[in-house]
Amino acid sequence: MNPITYNPLTSINPPTNLPVQEITKCKTIDNLKQIHAKLIKTGQILDPLLSAELLRFSSFSSHRDLKYARLLFYNMNHPNCFSYNTIIRALSESSNDVDGLLEALTIYILMLHDEFVSPNRFTFPSVLKACAQSGNLDVGKQVHGQVVKLGLEKDEYVTSNLLKMYVMCGAMKDAFFLFDRRVKGNDDDDVQGNGLTAINGFCKRRQEGNVVLWNVMVDGYVGLGDLRAARKLFDEMPERSVVSWNGMIAGYAQQGKFKDAVQVFREMQRMDLNVRPNYITLLSVLPAISHLGALDLGKWVHLYAEKNGIEIDDVLGSALIDMYSKCGSIEKALQVFERLPKNSTVTWNAIIGGLAMHGCAKMAIDYFLRMEEMGVEPSDVTYISILTACSHASMVCEGKLFFDRMVRVVGLEPRIEHYGCMVDLLGRNGLLKEAEELIFSMPMKPDDVIFKALLGACKMHGDIEMGKRVAKHLMEMAPCDSGSYVALSNMYALLGNWEEVAQLRLLMKNMDIRKDPGCSWIEIEGVIHEFLVEDSSHPHAKEISSMLQEISNRLSSVGYQPDTTQVLLKIDEEEKQSVLYYHSEKIAIAFGLISTNPGTPLQVVKNLRICDDCHSSIKLISKLYKRQIVVRDRKRFHHFKEGACSCMDYW
Repeated sequence: MNPITYNPLTSINPPTNLPVQEITKCKTIDNLKQIHAKLIKTGQILDPLLSAELLRFSSFSSHRDLKYARLLFYNMNHPNCFSYNTIIRALSESSNDVDGLLEALTIYILMLHDEFVSPNRFTFPSVLKACAQSGNLDVGKQVHGQVVKLGLEKDEYVTSNLLKMYVMCGAMKDAFFLFDRRVKGNDDDDVQGNGLTAINGFCKRRQEGNVVLWNVMVDGYVGLGDLRAARKLFDEMPERSVVSWNGMIAGYAQQGKFKDAVQVFREMQRMDLNVRPNYITLLSVLPAISHLGALDLGKWVHLYAEKNGIEIDDVLGSALIDMYSKCGSIEKALQVFERLPKNSTVTWNAIIGGLAMHGCAKMAIDYFLRMEEMGVEPSDVTYISILTACSHASMVCEGKLFFDRMVRVVGLEPRIEHYGCMVDLLGRNGLLKEAEELIFSMPMKPDDVIFKALLGACKMHGDIEMGKRVAKHLMEMAPCDSGSYVALSNMYALLGNWEEVAQLRLLMKNMDIRKDPGCSWIEIEGVIHEFLVEDSSHPHAKEISSMLQEISNRLSSVGYQPDTTQVLLKIDEEEKQSVLYYHSEKIAIAFGLISTNPGTPLQVVKNLRICDDCHSSIKLISKLYKRQIVVRDRKRFHHFKEGACSCMDYW
C-alpha cells in the first residue's frame, strides 16, 4: 500500500482552519494526541502550519508537555523558522534543566545547518537566554557574531538579551562596552521614514528600549555586589521606570544597606512623579523597614497598598506581618493576619515567628495548633519559630516535645537551624552538657551560629572550661569573627582574670579583628536616627547629653545603682558608670524623650543583645517618665512598661 501523503498543491480537499481551531480548543494533552493521530492518518501532518501549531500547544499551553513537544519537533520533515523558534524558546525557559538549555543550543546549531531556514529576530532572544542561564559565555559570544552578521545588533529586543547574556555570565566589561556603544553611540542612521510621526515613534521605542538596557546594567552590578557602580549608573539614568527604582531598592536591601534602601524609596516618591510604587516596590522595601524598625514608614506602605488597590495577598500580607512584628507592633501584625486567607503556610509562619520574637510563646503554640486544625501543614520553618518561642519562654519540656514530634511524627528532617534552637533552649536553662552532646550528635557539621549559642550560654552560667572549648572551635571555624574572642574575653573579665583578657585583646589587635560597635536606631516623625556607643555626632548632642544626665540623676534619686560588672574594662568605678551612661540604646531613648510629647511610646532597635544594666535602667525609665518603651535587640523584643519588662528578665 502506498503511504498517504499530503500536497497542498494537488489535494482535492485542501485543509481548512478547522484543524487549527481543534488544536487551540484542546483541554488536555490527550486531546492533542488524538488530533495528532488524525492529522497523521489524513496526511495533513505534513502541513508545516499544522505541525507548528501542534508544537506550539505542547510547548506553551497550560497543558504543556515538553517531552512530547521534542518528539513532535524531531519528527518534522522540514521544520519552519517558527517551529525552530518555538522549541528553542520552550527549552530555553527550562532554567532548572541544564540538559534542556544545552539542547536548545544544539537545536540552534541544527537550524544554522538547515538550508531551508535562517534565524531571525525572534530566534536570538531565546538562544541568548539559554547561553545566559547555562553560563555559556563562549557560545554566547559566537551567537553575538551571528547577530552582527545578520544585521540584527540594533534590534532592541535582541540587544537587550545580548546585554543580559553578558551580565548573567559576569562579563561586565563586555556588557558595558555593548551598553555604552548602544546607548551613547550615534545611531541616527537607524531612523527610517520620511515623516515626523515615524521619527517620533522610533525615538519613543528607542527611549523605552534604552531604559531596559540601563536596568539590565544596574541589575548586573547589583548581582555582583558592586552597589557603588550600580548607584553611579542609576544616578546617570536620563529616565527611570518603576523597574529601575525597584532594582536599586532591592539591591540595597539584599546587601544589608537598609538605610540606603529606604532613602531610595523616599527619593522615588519625591523626585520621580511619573513613577509610582507598585507591588514589587513594596515587597522590596518592607524588609529594610523591618530591619530598621521604622514603624511609621511601614504604616505608610500598608496604607498606600490599600488606597492604591495593590492586592495584599499571602506574600505581601506576610511581609506586612513581618514588618509590624519587627517594628514592635504585634497587635497590628495580628490584625493583618486575621484579614488574610488562612490557607498559606507562609502567612502562618509569619505570625507564629512574630509571636515568638515578642516572647508570646503560649500564643505562638495556640496559633500553631489552630494552623493544624485548619488543615495547613506546618513546614520546617514553622517548627523553627515554635522552638524559638519555647526558648524565649524557658519552655524546655515543650521544646523537646515539639522537636521530637517534628522528627518522629511529622517526619521532617531537622535542619541545623532546628538544632540551633534546641541548643539555645538547653543552654539558656543551664543544661550545658546536654546542649554540647546534642551538637556533636548532629548528622551535619556544626556551624559558627550554633557554637555561638552555646558560648553565650556558657557566659550566662559562668562555665569557663566549656566556654574555652567552644571558643576554640569558633576561632578555628571563623578566625576573623570578633564574637568568640569578645565572649571569651568577657568571661575572663567577669572572673577578674585580666592577664587572659589582655592576651586575647592583643591577639585581636595583631589579627586586626575589631569588635562590632553597639548601634541603635529610633524613628522620630518618619526620620531614622542612628546612634553608636558614646556617640556625640548628632546635631542635638548637647540636649541628649543633658537628658542623659537628668536620667542618671532621677535613677539615683530612687536608689538605682549602675551594674558596673557589665563594664568589662580594668578602669575605676566612676569611669565604668560613665561608660554605662553612653550605651547606644540609652542615647536613643534620651533623644526620644526630648523629641516627643510626654506619654508618647518609644521604639528602639539595637544590633546587639541588650546588657543587664541597660535592661534594668530602662525598666525604671519607663516608670519614672511614664513611657512605654519597646526595644528590639539581636535576640528578641522587650516591652518596658511601668517598671517591668515583657521578657520577665529572661533573655
